[in-house]
Amino acid sequence: QHAKPSPCLQYAITATMNMKSDKNATGQIAFAVGLLAGSIATLLLTTSRKNKTQDADAPQTSRNDAAQSTQTMPDEIRSEMLSRNSLYFESSNGIPNITNSCVLVVGLGGVGSHTAHMLARSGVKYLRLVDFDQVTLSSLNRHAVATLKDVGLPKVTVLCNHLRQICPDESRLILDPVVKMYTGDRERDGTMMDPPDGVKQWDLVIDAIDDVPTKAHLISYCAKLDIRVISCMGAAGKSDPTRVHISDLRSASRDPLATAVRQRLRMLAKKEAKESGEKITNGSGVSNGGWISCVDDDSKLAVVFSSEKVVAKLADITDEQKEEGMHNFGAVDNMRVRVLPVVGTMPAIMGQALAAMALCELGGKPFSPVGAERVGRNIRHKLYQHLRTREKKLQDKLTPTLKEGSENYTTSGTYIGAIQIDPDDVEYLMAELWKNKCAVSGSRLGTVLELYRWDMTKPATPNNLVLMSAKSAHKFEKDFEKLGDGRKGVDDECRARVEKRLRMCVLDAEDE
Repeated sequence: QHAKPSPCLQYAITATMNMKSDKNATGQIAFAVGLLAGSIATLLLTTSRKNKTQDADAPQTSRNDAAQSTQTMPDEIRSEMLSRNSLYFESSNGIPNITNSCVLVVGLGGVGSHTAHMLARSGVKYLRLVDFDQVTLSSLNRHAVATLKDVGLPKVTVLCNHLRQICPDESRLILDPVVKMYTGDRERDGTMMDPPDGVKQWDLVIDAIDDVPTKAHLISYCAKLDIRVISCMGAAGKSDPTRVHISDLRSASRDPLATAVRQRLRMLAKKEAKESGEKITNGSGVSNGGWISCVDDDSKLAVVFSSEKVVAKLADITDEQKEEGMHNFGAVDNMRVRVLPVVGTMPAIMGQALAAMALCELGGKPFSPVGAERVGRNIRHKLYQHLRTREKKLQDKLTPTLKEGSENYTTSGTYIGAIQIDPDDVEYLMAELWKNKCAVSGSRLGTVLELYRWDMTKPATPNNLVLMSAKSAHKFEKDFEKLGDGRKGVDDECRARVEKRLRMCVLDAEDE
């Protein structure tokens, strides 16, 4: 007696039949045979457990049907491929968002190839992959998928060929290869930056460019259109994985590429402000912040960087380069010529970090990266004690105004009572939630920072405590006394940003 084949088994059988006639499909046949064996084992186990048999023979499949089935991946197979991700994003129901997302990846070298590879494996539906370069022998130490036979081929082509083997169904993984250099010039770039037809805007842009001018142009372009960007800084000359961080661009320390990009962005902002007649403030942009505010806002531009000091220098200029002229050795005009020393693990780690942040944001389960600076024990204890003392004084002052029958609420609605955090929570609040800077003004360590309750009608819990500079805190307290709510003295944009950040406060994954 024969059991009716499952969709997985049918897919494996027809894929094997279809590929046997292809002399160059040895690897694909091996994949199909393995899938076939696994499907048969699953079918036998299921049949044994259910102890059921069927009298009808399995229907025969024609070769035409087999050829067609290789173009469409059954739901059962796709579901199993993404099953582990589905479990992770179950609480946010994030998989549908990922499998319907559109992502642009610019730069497919050691960093970008790993990012794009993982995005495709994780179910992203539409990937536009942009790179002008070819695979070289020296890039094999860090590229995600390239092999010796790929040397000389475009990186875009090599990556697309590999990703198509992972998901052959073109309706589930749409690959849009662009073998071209991004320049920031609309006429030269054409429609490269335009989202797919029928899509209003990119869900994410991944910046894995290692050239300063084009990197700055890409970031400024996205900032002006309010497109979310996750960018990678320098991976060369470094090797310590414990020094990799994610932050806003201004916080990226000990990273020469980050420094150069910040300077180039400021230069672009000043130039545009001067041309439009807008006022320049603090040398960092136009008076209202403009698009250059992305440098300080990791919700607009997040960067992956290493705080490790560069431990290997660029390769020396050769006598041949000196004799013939450096301009004759670049892959394209105006790009670096000297060779960067790269340990292959670092680009892979940073590329995976880009992919992790991208997937968690797409899946509705974003994380809040730990800041690069650690908060010392003395500072943590000091902030904790100051908060507790300040809240105790407020409680003593307002206790006579408690509502009748209430232990915590005054007649004006203000909550009074003990703070509901411990000293260990202070580091999370400072480094992870508020990134060691004032939530209102953006001032950083070096100024006096304190934790203050944001909504005075609620207790001092982690998701109601905001880090403020002394100046901002003084104004906040004055506005509380004058207006009854310190938040009323904060502009609407700042208030929305602070409250969005407070909603991200998670001290324990079990509490989600």
